[in-house]
Amino acid sequence: MPDTREMTKAEIEELGHELDQLRASVVASLGENDSRYIRRVIGAQRLLELGGRITMFAGFLPPAWIAGTAMLTTAKILDNMEIGHNVLHGQWDWMGDPRIQSTTWEWDAVSPAGHWRQAHNYRHHTFTNVLGKDRDIGFGILRMTPGQRWNPVYLAQPLYNLGLAATFEWGIAIFDVEVDRAWNGEKSWKEVLSQFGAVLRKGGRQVLKDFLVFPVLAGPAFLPVFLGNLTANVVRNLWAHTIIFCGHFPDGVEVFATEQAENETRGEWYLRQIRGSANIEGPPLFHLLSGNLSHQIEHHLFPDLPSNRYSQIAPQVRALCERYGIPYTTGSLPRQTANVWKRVLRMALPGPGTRSAAAPSAAARTAANTANTGAGEVGEPRRSGRLVGAGPVGRTGASRQGAGWQNLVRRLPAQPRRPVEPAMASLGRRATASRFGAI
Repeated sequence: MPDTREMTKAEIEELGHELDQLRASVVASLGENDSRYIRRVIGAQRLLELGGRITMFAGFLPPAWIAGTAMLTTAKILDNMEIGHNVLHGQWDWMGDPRIQSTTWEWDAVSPAGHWRQAHNYRHHTFTNVLGKDRDIGFGILRMTPGQRWNPVYLAQPLYNLGLAATFEWGIAIFDVEVDRAWNGEKSWKEVLSQFGAVLRKGGRQVLKDFLVFPVLAGPAFLPVFLGNLTANVVRNLWAHTIIFCGHFPDGVEVFATEQAENETRGEWYLRQIRGSANIEGPPLFHLLSGNLSHQIEHHLFPDLPSNRYSQIAPQVRALCERYGIPYTTGSLPRQTANVWKRVLRMALPGPGTRSAAAPSAAARTAANTANTGAGEVGEPRRSGRLVGAGPVGRTGASRQGAGWQNLVRRLPAQPRRPVEPAMASLGRRATASRFGAI
């Protein structure tokens, strides 16, 4: 989607105010219907898992194997997408139900829940598509933007991406240990080894459950159950990979330089979330199975709002974007998937647009010279050092990013206070000061 006009500082803050009001209206209306929704989804997921595992015990009969595998696959998708991911975001903490709390929930995935909350909830959602800060850009093995320095190793990245998709839960779990940060001296090896041990223990339990305990319990149906469990895990991984990549890497989604996210106001943070995310269109069942991450824009704006509300507020968010001239990137699943794979293939090769992530482009240098003039280049609505707008932004009436994650995405009123997250400056060295535009 092409860029539109540049917003003024006042418009950005007004956008932030309107989004705050939208969020507050949803929070005020949360109640029994929402509680009933998540409890029903959890109940359905558990029935599907139980039914799938029992049916698969007759897996030597092809219809039983297909039905059992389909039920178990659906159960794993629901567990990871609509339940686990969203519970771990604290979306349901306001209920006060100790069984459905972000701090105690564990999911059917290799990643320990505690690791996920730190790597995903804080780093990814605070620094969405900020190159050098958001580690989800390429997950350490893929080049997804010209701002990443090209290397011949990326020539095979279509194959890497296939492998990552099939083993997504393992790839994410190992990646979140952050061995690369330890090599760079940004994290202690003691912490890395501790986290890696936790991944091995959690992964070991997952392997034991799906590939030994249940196949052995099936007796003569050992092999059908083993293969059914393997199929369910792989399909779940492929599905999660597809939904996540389609929400972050299709055409129209933008990536930002580190300096553009420094000292953001709430309005600027909201604007970056919109420009750095994409939605996927589909029917209600599709939204459920995607964990409502098909509403990726709304999720990135309000990651701790209950997921069943995203479809309700999506038309209002889109209307705001149209009124302010902000691109609202959306498309069907086939279209977004094709866009993602086109990008994976294109970024595997050197060519026009490829540059070192260490050196600002000419356009970025020009933008830096005009950053405080209020004038922008055609097709270059981003400012070096600021997301958009002209001149320094004062503190009056605007929360600063340095005050912590709680100042950017406020927790639901009924939810207990959490410890303040580590300061952003401790996350690692700054990335390039250049501006990369749409990825």
